[in-house]
Amino acid sequence: MKVILQQDVRGQGKKGQLIEAADGYARNYLFPRKLAVPATADAMNTMKLKEKAKKAEDARLKAEAEAVAERLKNAPVKVTARAGANGKLFGAVTSKEVSDALQTQHGIDLAKQKIVMDEPIKAYGSYELKAKLGYEVSGTIYVMVVEER
Repeated sequence: MKVILQQDVRGQGKKGQLIEAADGYARNYLFPRKLAVPATADAMNTMKLKEKAKKAEDARLKAEAEAVAERLKNAPVKVTARAGANGKLFGAVTSKEVSDALQTQHGIDLAKQKIVMDEPIKAYGSYELKAKLGYEVSGTIYVMVVEER
């Protein structure tokens, strides 16, 4: 019996996938638990429409991520911090501070989890940070840490 999965089913397939299942398995396990529906013509059309909508949404989100990556190139961020006599910062500049500075200085809303810092910034100077924007798109954030006056 051909069925369309409504949720991921271990050992069978992913959500939205058309699979061939044994009649008893489909009737006694998949259907009562709402894990699948019979593959009728109507259900097939609905599945195709959902796939098309998901592809369009993915394309839109990828375009947005690429636009943000392009904006990041032309948006250097200035972060102020306090430091001791030798230029070593008290604490470190975190990804949250960089995210907040991006929001206030350039209006770019970027979650702190998307900013990749190999090690914390603990001295004044210029830094390049990577931003993973999703959909295999990444951008570069130019950060300048300056002395707080």
